[in-house]
Amino acid sequence: MACLLETPIRMSVLSEVTASSRHYVDRLFDPDPQKVLQGVIDMKNAVIGNNKQKANLIVLGAVPRLLYLLQQETSSIELKTECAVVLGSLAMGTENNVKSLLDCHIIPALLQGLLSPDLKFIEACLRCLRTIFTSPVTPEELLYTGPDHQTILFNHGAVQNIAHLLTSVSYKVRMQALKCFSVLAFENPQVSMTLVNVLVDGELLPQIFVKMLQRDKPIEMQLTSAKCLTYMCRAGAIRTDDNCIVLKTLPCLVRMCSKERLLEERVEGAETLAYLIEPDVELQRIASITDHLIAMLADYFKYPSSVSAITDIKRLDHDLKHAHELRQAAFKLYASLGANDEDIRKKIIETENMMDRIVTGLSESSVKVRLAAVRCLHSLSRSVQQLRTSFQDHAVWKPLMKVLQNAPDEILVVASSMLCNLLLEFSPSKEPILESGAVELLCGLTQSENPALRVNGIWALMNMAFQAEQKIKADILRSLSTEQLFRLLSDSDLNVLMKTLGLLRNLLSTRPHIDKIMSTHGKQIMQAVTLILEGEHNIEVKEQTLCILANIADGTTAKELIMTNDDILQKIKYYMGHSHVKLQLAAMFCISNLIWNEEEGSQERQDKLRDMGIVDILHKLSQSPDSNLCDKAKMALQQYLA
Repeated sequence: MACLLETPIRMSVLSEVTASSRHYVDRLFDPDPQKVLQGVIDMKNAVIGNNKQKANLIVLGAVPRLLYLLQQETSSIELKTECAVVLGSLAMGTENNVKSLLDCHIIPALLQGLLSPDLKFIEACLRCLRTIFTSPVTPEELLYTGPDHQTILFNHGAVQNIAHLLTSVSYKVRMQALKCFSVLAFENPQVSMTLVNVLVDGELLPQIFVKMLQRDKPIEMQLTSAKCLTYMCRAGAIRTDDNCIVLKTLPCLVRMCSKERLLEERVEGAETLAYLIEPDVELQRIASITDHLIAMLADYFKYPSSVSAITDIKRLDHDLKHAHELRQAAFKLYASLGANDEDIRKKIIETENMMDRIVTGLSESSVKVRLAAVRCLHSLSRSVQQLRTSFQDHAVWKPLMKVLQNAPDEILVVASSMLCNLLLEFSPSKEPILESGAVELLCGLTQSENPALRVNGIWALMNMAFQAEQKIKADILRSLSTEQLFRLLSDSDLNVLMKTLGLLRNLLSTRPHIDKIMSTHGKQIMQAVTLILEGEHNIEVKEQTLCILANIADGTTAKELIMTNDDILQKIKYYMGHSHVKLQLAAMFCISNLIWNEEEGSQERQDKLRDMGIVDILHKLSQSPDSNLCDKAKMALQQYLA
């Protein structure tokens, strides 16, 4: 019986709460405007800091009525302002509250409010908009995002209107102006080029930003100014060797990585520095020797090092929940630091437990940390020395193969790119990777809709096939299938096509392998070669294709597939007389391999080619101003004289 009583009790409690909230909503419909205004003011006082009351009012339908009053022309400006304040308070509740507000189309109503001449009403609308847009449930596309929207703001005079606010007496105003500039300048050359020349009270904007990142300024201001200068530099508006970058921005961002700074400051500092130095080797070298940065970043993995260091329990709880962001930022910065310089990579890898930390990062629950760890590993894998030592010692290929089994595309792209490096012939990881089923995994990637994954899949197979045993080559051809190989040869992405030609070239190397592959796939390969040489392709594609033909011509039995194909022979002859030296040289390799007189049947092949006019072309080419082409032609002619 007790169970039966439970439901009515809950219902009565709910109806009590609802009843106590209903009178607030009822007053919004009063015919007397003054009573409506007082009702909204009372509602404002009732919801402050009371999430239960906020939820009740939303359930009872307060939001549509508040929005109606906000947009009514007959509503007084005071009523409109109070409505915007209450809506802003409701938005400060739970994420479900924000979803309810969005479902009622609050954004257009608030944006319309910004056209009002009344500053208090505008401020209330802006506060509400800010609260809504800082919520993670609000879709970004509802407001300006991306280069097009930056340009719209720029064209409507945002730079000129915001610039003078940098000299405001209010710190809050200066900070918001600074944040606006950082958002406007990000990856936008047009805006950044303009900012460089903007004058505020006779001073150029970059000089103002430099003053704002001095040590005596608040940390938030230093960091945001450094971001502005970083974004302008990356957009090409400030040179990477400019003093304001080398002597001011970079050291400021390194300071932000210090363990004295708050967690979010360290994260933002490291990520901004990673972005600043990413494309520039000199900045990478300077950063690596500034304030022991490489060692300093190791502390990012030990956070918080001791509970006693943080006396504020709320701060400790927050930091424990966000410690993964520090690891992500450290991996990003290590990736940028080690992008080009071998000595820097060595220093990073020699930092305490670094490889173990990266390997652990590959299996973290956070996708962002996993992605940053893979990027860091990819950056370090560009080192031949490290591929042979540290990467082998820590069997990095094992967790990497695991990552490749099931990951989002953004991780797959970087992980598969790194696998390409691990499959280079000098890498000790190549053999165990092959034994772990990499061929099928990579062949699967070549069928992806994502062009970057197709490129990496075929690139890794190309590296795998380089100087490989016949068995590996056969496995690749079997897993890939000739149908897929020829689909890739007609891929719309140039990189995919080039890497597929590279794979074919590596498969068709060493005579026994050439003859074996051409005996089973010769007809299709010759067909593909013909189509490419006839198609509208660039010089590099045609050069690769002629090199494949030269490899086929080096086979013992395979060369007959060329000699019996008059169409192909005519194409080789055509490219010998081409205006581009690269194509002439590649065609010459084909001829040299066909006429080499130490091989069986060479006399018949020489005769046939002479009848086609090849010898006449060789005589012409032996007078070529290009020394390489001239030497190759003379060498080929010697085969006829021997």
